[in-house]
Amino acid sequence: AENQASKWFHILDVNLSSASYTIDFGSAYDELNFTYNDTDFVLNPETQPCSPFTIPEAAAVFISVFYVVVFLLAIPGNLVVGLVIGLSKQALPPSDLYLLHLAVADVLLAVTLPFWATSVTKGWVFGDQLCKVVTIVQELSFYSSILFLTCISMDRYMVIVRAMEARRSNRRLVSWGICAAVWTVGALLSLPGLLYSSFSSSGHLVCAEYYDPRSADDWRLATRVLRHSLGFIVPLAVMLPCYGVTIQRLLRIRGGFQRQRAMRVIAFVVVAFLLCWTPYHVAVMTDTFFRAKIVQYGCPARLAVDRAMLATHSLGLLHSCVNPVLYAFVGEKFRRRLQQLMRKVGVLEKASVSRTSRSSLSSEMTSAFM
Repeated sequence: AENQASKWFHILDVNLSSASYTIDFGSAYDELNFTYNDTDFVLNPETQPCSPFTIPEAAAVFISVFYVVVFLLAIPGNLVVGLVIGLSKQALPPSDLYLLHLAVADVLLAVTLPFWATSVTKGWVFGDQLCKVVTIVQELSFYSSILFLTCISMDRYMVIVRAMEARRSNRRLVSWGICAAVWTVGALLSLPGLLYSSFSSSGHLVCAEYYDPRSADDWRLATRVLRHSLGFIVPLAVMLPCYGVTIQRLLRIRGGFQRQRAMRVIAFVVVAFLLCWTPYHVAVMTDTFFRAKIVQYGCPARLAVDRAMLATHSLGLLHSCVNPVLYAFVGEKFRRRLQQLMRKVGVLEKASVSRTSRSSLSSEMTSAFM
C-alpha cells in the first residue's frame, strides 16, 4: 500500500509540473482500480432464461383473420345442422341427437373466436372476468365436442355391429342421459379455466394460465394430463376400435355403393379428427415434458414448441367447421331434410314427391352414415 501511494503521488507530481497544468487522474485511477475488473467469471448461456415468445405482427394479423374466417364458416354451418335436426317432427334417433349436441358445442367454440382474434392483435382488452368466462366456454365446447364424436362412433357401432342388442335396448332414453352426462363432464373439466387471468407479458396483455409459482408445475401437469387423456387419448382409443369393427361389418353387407359411401364417411371422420387434433396434442405434450424437465431443451427448441402450439391450436379450431360437412352435408338424409325445410320457408319450389318412410332399424343403419 505504501509503495502504491508513493507511485500515485509521483504521477500526480508529474502532471502538476507539466506546461498545461492539467490534473489527470486517469492513470492513477487505472493503477488503483485494476484489481476490481479482474475476474474469471464466464456467463453460461445454458443457465439464462429464454426470451419470451412474441408473435410477429404479420403472423398476428394472419391468425386473427383465420379465426374470423373459421367463425364465419362454423356458425352458419352448425346453425343449419341444428335447425334441420331440431325441427324434425319425428323422435330423434341417438345419432341425430348426438349430432345436434355436437353442433351446439361447435357453436359455443366458434363464439369465442372473435375474442381470441382481437386478443392476438390488440392484446386481451376484455378484462379479467371475461377472460375466465371465455376460457371456460372454450374448454366446455372442446371437451363436449370430442366426447360427442366418441358417442357417435359408439352408437354407429351398436346399430351396425350389434343390431339385435340395439333393437332390444331403449337407446333413445339412454341417449338423453348420455348427453346430460357429456355436458356435465365437460363442465367439470372446464373448471381449470378459473385459473386463467389477464396479465401483462412482455408489455402485451394476455389471457392465459396464471398459477402460483410455488405450485405451478403441479397444477399445469394435472390439467394437461386431463386434457390429453380425456380430450384425445381416451376418445381416440374408443373411436378407432368402434369404427374399425364397423368397417369390417360393412364389408360383409351387400350393397356396394351405399357400403362404399359409408366407409368413406367413416374414413373422413377419423382422418379429420387425427389431422386437426394430433399435432396440437403432440406440441402440448412436448411443452409439458419441457416444463417438467423430463426432456432437456435449449432456447431454440423452446421457441419452436411455442410456435407449434400456436399454429396447431388454430388447426384444431378448424375442426368445428369440418364437423357439419362430415356428419351432415355429406349425408343424403340431411340433404333431403334441408330441402324440405327450404321448401317450407319458400326458398325452394315445392315438389310433389311421395316417399314412403320406414322407421326400421335397417333404414336407421343406412341413414346414420348417408
